[in-house]
Amino acid sequence: MKGLRLRSRLFVEVVNLSKAEVSLEHLFKVFTKPENDDSTLAKIERHLSDNVSDFLSRHVVAQKTSLEEIEKDYMDPLIPEAPDFVSSHAEVLLKKLVSQSVNTYSPTFIGHMTSSLPYFHLPLAKLLVGLNQNLVKIETSKAFTPLERQTLGMMHNLIFEQNDDFYGQYLHSAKHSLGAFCSGGTIANITSLWVARNKLLGPKGRFAGVARTGLASAYRQLNISNLGIMASKRGHYSLGKAIDVLGIGRDNMLTINGDNHTLNPSQALKVGQEYQKRGNKLLAIVGIAGTTETGHVDPLDELADVAKELECWFHVDAAWGGATLFSDKYKHILKGIEKADSVTIDAHKQMYVPMGAGMALFKNPHDANSVRHHAQYILRQGSKDLGSTTLEGSRNGMALTVYSSLHILGKGGYELLINKSIELAKRFAQMIDESEHFELITAPVLSLLTYRVRPANLAKSNQFSDESYRTLNTEIDSLTVSVQKQQREAGKSFVSRTRIEAQQYNDQPITVFRVVLANPLTTEEDLKGILQEQLEIAQSHKLWQSLSQKYNAKIA
Repeated sequence: MKGLRLRSRLFVEVVNLSKAEVSLEHLFKVFTKPENDDSTLAKIERHLSDNVSDFLSRHVVAQKTSLEEIEKDYMDPLIPEAPDFVSSHAEVLLKKLVSQSVNTYSPTFIGHMTSSLPYFHLPLAKLLVGLNQNLVKIETSKAFTPLERQTLGMMHNLIFEQNDDFYGQYLHSAKHSLGAFCSGGTIANITSLWVARNKLLGPKGRFAGVARTGLASAYRQLNISNLGIMASKRGHYSLGKAIDVLGIGRDNMLTINGDNHTLNPSQALKVGQEYQKRGNKLLAIVGIAGTTETGHVDPLDELADVAKELECWFHVDAAWGGATLFSDKYKHILKGIEKADSVTIDAHKQMYVPMGAGMALFKNPHDANSVRHHAQYILRQGSKDLGSTTLEGSRNGMALTVYSSLHILGKGGYELLINKSIELAKRFAQMIDESEHFELITAPVLSLLTYRVRPANLAKSNQFSDESYRTLNTEIDSLTVSVQKQQREAGKSFVSRTRIEAQQYNDQPITVFRVVLANPLTTEEDLKGILQEQLEIAQSHKLWQSLSQKYNAKIA
């Protein structure tokens, strides 16, 4: 990439100075606007922007370089003695960082939940950094605080649909909170279960509450041995982190193998009752609205009723699938989410904002008070400081990106995007079903699906013993892994892979391609090209011929 080699006024005559020569006067200039913006910083910004635009027009990987090679550029643990020109450092970033990054904007990057972003987020990012607001306290954020409260209210309304009087009373109340912005779904899940724990084990009579006395004292107060959390086996790994952080213990994570990769309500009730009969207390049932591996949605409506019967908290992890609520056509898939006590949504997934915009939403505005904290110099009692009910303290104003997206795209715009993703996933599943050399493993409920290579005319499952099928699946697993790796290394396109229990093979674990179709730029032609590339890689592999000979397949 060609550089302009601009000599920025941000570091006039500093680039080759020794440590002794670096002065406060020189360093002060890095915090001040250049005298001639058009000839310095503005040109550097345009140069970076042009190069990023060029990068985003390329394949998934701009240059084919191994991770080990890239690591060589980051081996020096010493902090540089003298500062560098911004223009010089910008060139280093373009050469070493940008050129070796993953192009998540590419329409053929369909393997993860990170996608292209609307163009308007680039200037918004500059605004966010330029203002440098800290949302922990009004004194460092002011207008950003009511903006964040309104944004949380808009998302709360999307889920729980309360009336105008409700939001008029609670939206900006210093004594209540409709939710918490955080860095992502993991912190949102932890926050939600933290609130659930502190509410259940809150002050009562002479008992000061778990926040003051700790878990051991709280267990004695409730006369229980343990607290537990229940989810399907497809529950996100952040739930394990949550029970670890909250001191509940990973042995009290009750995971159930459900029907069709979801949590079965009758099983959940039975397991919950048995757990509580043993002298324990179920803290929460977690329903998943869009699992990260297969995109399945738990029967939220029925699980809410189970949680009510077991007298426990009902949390819905809708980090991925929550945005489906924008679609009048498909929001029925999340029926029952409005019964949840708390909901996690990641705006940096299907709401198309930059990374770092998770939200925990609480149906009851009083619930967040169970984790409220105060300090003399900050978060004073009675203030509207957001940090008093959030797990994270200092954080930036990412609510701005959600607020702006909700206004610029609107509900109608989001509905179009959600509908397109789900319908393209259905079309891709159809393409896989129509191909004689691929096998659909999990059909899309939302916009995720899994499949694998499987040479044409392999004998049907009823012609194999379980043991024979294990052997066959092991060989197909190896072929699928090899195809995925070679496709990734080629850099033209990308699908991820995972390992799941396949119902069509008596729940035997198999390796599959995992596809996430959320990029609005992805077309059917892109998907046809990805399948064709996978088939060409597979057919050139020795395992393809081995499978053909061993299992009498007729390979085209």
